[in-house]
Amino acid sequence: RCRRAQGVNMDNQTHFGFKTVDESEKAGKVAEVFHSVAQKYDVMNDLMSGGLHRVWKHFTLTTSGVRAGDKVLDIAGGTGDLARGWSKRVGKSGEVWLTDINSSMLTVGRDRLLDEGLMLPVSLADAEKLPFPDNYFNAVSVAFGLRNMTHKDAALKEMLRVLKPGGKLFVLEFSKVWKPLSPFYDFYSFKALPVMGKLVAGDADSYQYLAESIRMHPDQETLKQMMLDAGFGRVDYHNLTGGVVALHKGIKF
Repeated sequence: RCRRAQGVNMDNQTHFGFKTVDESEKAGKVAEVFHSVAQKYDVMNDLMSGGLHRVWKHFTLTTSGVRAGDKVLDIAGGTGDLARGWSKRVGKSGEVWLTDINSSMLTVGRDRLLDEGLMLPVSLADAEKLPFPDNYFNAVSVAFGLRNMTHKDAALKEMLRVLKPGGKLFVLEFSKVWKPLSPFYDFYSFKALPVMGKLVAGDADSYQYLAESIRMHPDQETLKQMMLDAGFGRVDYHNLTGGVVALHKGIKF
């Protein structure tokens, strides 16, 4: 179970949704999904979650303890929601980097922030090989991006590396839903989402993949253990909306 969840096995195979592919192919396939959905990403997020993704991100920001002057790295930052929030918290004396491995998503996020008068440093970056020095950031965040990474263990170790001692990692991600909600959640994910994706974004397949990728992602306790295995000194998590989403917080000792 754990090996499958982490997406790695002895034959260099990994999962792309429910399909099994070579590890070398996964990044390209994930890239195709996000190149396809980038322009409609925010609209679809609001539709898919009923606006709840904004509440989940607000919870992450307000419970973070990030303050003025801090340095924050937002990984897989997409269209910039968290980066904007971090920027408000750290103020002019702080530093916020918006990164994403996908150029389409990063361009949409950068342009959106610029339209709002926010000029943040951006970097086209692979979370498994971050282009930042050791012990640099007070906080690192990744929202709805970890499940798309091929080697989650390597990415978590990189996030630990760039954090200062005492720094925190925030992983906001879909997780294992409360059991009584499962039948409704499964119907919604596999029947409604692809239809919405086709109608709004003109792309049913990408939203089918996104629904499948949620089911393949480690559950709350498995991800907690993965973060501890990566070297975090303490890891806690909060279930949000009945476990549809969980916020994991890891501290670097």
